[in-house]
Amino acid sequence: MLCSFLIIIYIFYLFNINNLQELLFSEIKKTLIFVQIFVRYSTIIPMQPLAERLRPKTLDDYIGQKHLVGEKAILRQMIASGHIASFILWGPPGVGKTTLARIIANQLDRPFYTLSAVSSGVKDVREVIEKAKSNRLFAQGKSPILFIDEIHRFSKSQQDSLLGAVESGTVTLIGATTENPSFEVITPLLSRCQVYVLKSLDKEDLLELMDRAIKTDIELKKLTIYVDETEAVLRFAGGDARKLLNIVELVCASENGSEVHITNQTVTERLQQNPMAYDKDGEIHYDIISAFIKSIRGSDPDAAVYWLARMIAGGEDPKFIARRLVILAAEDIGLANPNALLLSNTCFDALQKIGWPEGRIILSETAIYLAASPKSNSAYLAIDNALALVEKTGNLPVPLHLRNAPTKLMKDLEYGKNYKYSHDFPNHFIAQQFLPDEIKDTRIWEVQENTAEKKLGDWLRALWKGKF
Repeated sequence: MLCSFLIIIYIFYLFNINNLQELLFSEIKKTLIFVQIFVRYSTIIPMQPLAERLRPKTLDDYIGQKHLVGEKAILRQMIASGHIASFILWGPPGVGKTTLARIIANQLDRPFYTLSAVSSGVKDVREVIEKAKSNRLFAQGKSPILFIDEIHRFSKSQQDSLLGAVESGTVTLIGATTENPSFEVITPLLSRCQVYVLKSLDKEDLLELMDRAIKTDIELKKLTIYVDETEAVLRFAGGDARKLLNIVELVCASENGSEVHITNQTVTERLQQNPMAYDKDGEIHYDIISAFIKSIRGSDPDAAVYWLARMIAGGEDPKFIARRLVILAAEDIGLANPNALLLSNTCFDALQKIGWPEGRIILSETAIYLAASPKSNSAYLAIDNALALVEKTGNLPVPLHLRNAPTKLMKDLEYGKNYKYSHDFPNHFIAQQFLPDEIKDTRIWEVQENTAEKKLGDWLRALWKGKF
């Protein structure tokens, strides 16, 4: 605005306009009117979201993660000492990874650079590193902090570009990730960083955060807010601080008056549905399928169906679940109930014929049956034992009496000689050697303690006179 006045005055001077004073007063009047309008309506200019307004600036205001920032916890002690090494913060969304990085930079009074792995490339990384080198000259030898959000999204080449700067101390790297760094961060970079695990906020943390928001936020203080019920807001938040504050803000914004009641019904109506935390390509995908498999292996039908429901609600591919059931039936139930494999395979076929959503019933029936079945991994152990034996002993020759003899030459070489055809003997059995000479007395399959295998074991012992 000042520049506009100067230009106007200069033009008036050039053209020697007589009514300069009158026009100047006119412009000033317009400016004052604009200022009045701006002040009057500035309140309708969108403010930062509640989660951003409430972002803590110090560790004392930070809620949760006591195992990292509580009294005598590792990160608090590192900050207090003034020396901090590169590290990666691994945890679910909304637990304070970005906030913690900013607090550390502020309290250590170091230059702070931020990159998002979603939008940054190798060029951006190198530019920031060059800036960090320049700033370090004026920072009394203290390394600037480079914070990379969603570092798991960086490609191998992008992560490689960080190695030199981290190794030399040009920057102190703080990475944030929702995925397991063991799988998503390259080994050389991971070896240069400590990994700290952040946990979902518990009930007490979330309630403390909601209370602080209601009592301290500049906008929420204008309202009279009553927290009548908390079950729904905590369930929808799912341990995510950002999500909790977004819910509170949404409920407050949807009320017309100055009085707001947070109830289970109000929260449910505003949010419509509970968004499931499930990423089919992420860590939680593997965690839940792992819990599902282990629940069936542990003979807990209730837990098996619960984890099945979590996968279904999260949009998991039904064929992926069915394939896992087929594998589990052979690996964990096996000979204790051979029908389990038949049912699992039928489940897989039926899913492709029936489709969704009815396919969920087929998966449920199969999961319950497998969980309730007796368990044995003897077949799984047997093949692994056999593979280890093959690895150890190499290509042992097939005993002559077991070899095929389709030609006269092979018969002359005694291929197949002295082989006894089992069906020519009582019980369709005759004792003879089937393993190579070097390992002829080796046991590979061991009978396990279940009714079906005991029957098999008893039958084999009767045939082999004590071998099994």
